[in-house]
Amino acid sequence: MGRYVDEGKLAGILTVVARRGQIAHFETCGMMDVEAGKPMQPDTIFRIYSMSKPITSVAVMMLYEEGDFHLTDPISRYIPEFEETKVFVEKTETGLELADLERPVTIRDLLTHTSGLAYGIGDPSYVDALYEKQIWEVGRQRPETTLEEMVWRIAALPLAHQPGSAWRYSMATDVLGYLVQVVSGMPFEAYLQQRIFEPLGMVDTDFYVPQGKGERFAALYGPAKGGGLERLDVQGVMAFDKPTRRPSGGGGLVSTASDYMRFSQMLLNKGELDGTRLLGRKTVELMTMNHLPDGLHPSEDQSAGFGLGFSVVTDVARSQSLGSVGRYGWGGAANTRFWIDPQEEMIGLLMLQFMPGGYYPVAEDFNVAVYQAIVE
Repeated sequence: MGRYVDEGKLAGILTVVARRGQIAHFETCGMMDVEAGKPMQPDTIFRIYSMSKPITSVAVMMLYEEGDFHLTDPISRYIPEFEETKVFVEKTETGLELADLERPVTIRDLLTHTSGLAYGIGDPSYVDALYEKQIWEVGRQRPETTLEEMVWRIAALPLAHQPGSAWRYSMATDVLGYLVQVVSGMPFEAYLQQRIFEPLGMVDTDFYVPQGKGERFAALYGPAKGGGLERLDVQGVMAFDKPTRRPSGGGGLVSTASDYMRFSQMLLNKGELDGTRLLGRKTVELMTMNHLPDGLHPSEDQSAGFGLGFSVVTDVARSQSLGSVGRYGWGGAANTRFWIDPQEEMIGLLMLQFMPGGYYPVAEDFNVAVYQAIVE
């Protein structure tokens, strides 16, 4: 992995592998902040972006276990603004042609990204353009916007497709974060702290980096036009230097390798870590099954399905990579990635801060390096 740093493609990388409950590999390479001359450290804090989604999904399923809702419940039962949501058909000279929902958007739809919601990032569709203008642009201009207000804005936008008819990555997990807040009666960020982070000993995971920890916060980089690295300014919608009124369950957390490994080990242990149980065994099994019907896939190679918050490998041969059927995980926009392989009792974690995602095949190289080392 170090060649990416040696060749000046990445500033720094942190990799961790655990097997059968023990750390087998924990290595840092390169710099967490090139300009400041700070080497990558074991306790470096990273923007994990969409690796926030599995954490939010666990919070949702904890409330599900407590009997607060059913997965088949319409989201409008808890967030009434979704009662009026329509489906986009086309843009006409006189406005938008919209259709009624064939069935309500359910909590399960949100967990599996089949709700019809959109993201507004990296997609040229008209609905995504609406998200960019009504959600992201408003967020940049009005940082005081609350989580509640953001979800209301999402509910006012049309769906990109009928619920359950397609897989589409979206802001569904941000809506789920608000669901946690509504159902629990606690601020979303407080629920995560009290019910997940504190019980698991995740001491550095939050929606912002406190002043006393700022020296450990990694810089974010991208490719420079003339080669090498360019430091990125991404304060905009997601500023991590102070508490936010709009905690994003879909992409707003920062964390460390040690914290995320504790979360991952809890999942591999079927909901328990060091005597603390967050979820029942059968709940974790349900979350990590493929819930997509035939014909729906989150990847072009059709090698994976999607569970309740995770991508799930369904066909290793189609993936053209090493791994196991049933391996699950997810990644973040800055190329962080984790996966859990129950067959091998193994966890892989890749932490770096480089955008755009997938620019280099670093995740695949990490995957090969880990799996080729298995001898028993």
